[in-house]
Amino acid sequence: MASAESSSSLASSASSGAAALESLARSRYRSRRAVVFRRLVHHKGAVAGFIIAVALIITALAAPIIATHDPIETTRNTFAPPSRANLMGTDNFGRDIFSRVVYGTRISLRMGIVAVLIGTTAGTLVGLIAGHYGGMTDMIVMRVIDAMMAFPGILLALTIAAVLGTGLTNAMIAVGVSWIPQFARLVRGNVLQVKAMPYVEAARSIGAGNARLMARHVFPNVTTPILVLSTLGIASAILIGASLSFLGVGAQPPTPEWGAILNQGRQYMRQAWWVMTFPGIAITITVMAANLLGDGLRDALDPRMKI
Repeated sequence: MASAESSSSLASSASSGAAALESLARSRYRSRRAVVFRRLVHHKGAVAGFIIAVALIITALAAPIIATHDPIETTRNTFAPPSRANLMGTDNFGRDIFSRVVYGTRISLRMGIVAVLIGTTAGTLVGLIAGHYGGMTDMIVMRVIDAMMAFPGILLALTIAAVLGTGLTNAMIAVGVSWIPQFARLVRGNVLQVKAMPYVEAARSIGAGNARLMARHVFPNVTTPILVLSTLGIASAILIGASLSFLGVGAQPPTPEWGAILNQGRQYMRQAWWVMTFPGIAITITVMAANLLGDGLRDALDPRMKI
């Protein structure tokens, strides 16, 4: 009887200790969130990236209002230079470049976001499983990830796109799969650190199962690096997606995708410089905005940085 009471007392003590540790962790997390927000607001690069990103999102949502022409409508006014009627000129089919660039914002942002969502979801799940279970599971998973990382991202995406076939959807899947190794390695490394923390050990000691440990105690504490890599990954995903379209395995004509527009206009670069210049500027601005925002998040979330 005394033994049962002692065991019950120990379990209750462990439970209250785990609750106290978790409460302390949450309190620190809330205070750190306020510090991160303040540092992010004072980071000039992050603010600039955020403003550009908002402008791009508004452009994508309001494309039918902003565009002055149908992006795929052909006319006889071919290779017209920039003017009031055609702000960025026309291409070899007489299509308005400005309208195609505006509608291309939708496609490129969707490419970056969907691809990163695929990479984040699959890579996070793989990293959680490998880091939490360890042993043979970790070894097998990480050897597969190492084999994928042996290929440069653009080459891996190009290979996958070639296997799946041409098209925008297949290009998004290919870019997303190429990002799985980066997320998997990042999450695994952070899980190995987090699962050795006292509150995780306390939760395990009171009988928390693997699913509960990963969902409630491990995953919330590895979201910060995932957020930073996701923001930076959008820039790379847009760039790789445009590269696939430029190489002919991504979006296909007459889809107004920036990389596809570059591919169509490269042979007319001397005759009509505007066909390639404006979509190239759009890609540059978008990638720069995502990188600025990602760098700002990384600096704001790093306690060693002083902004």
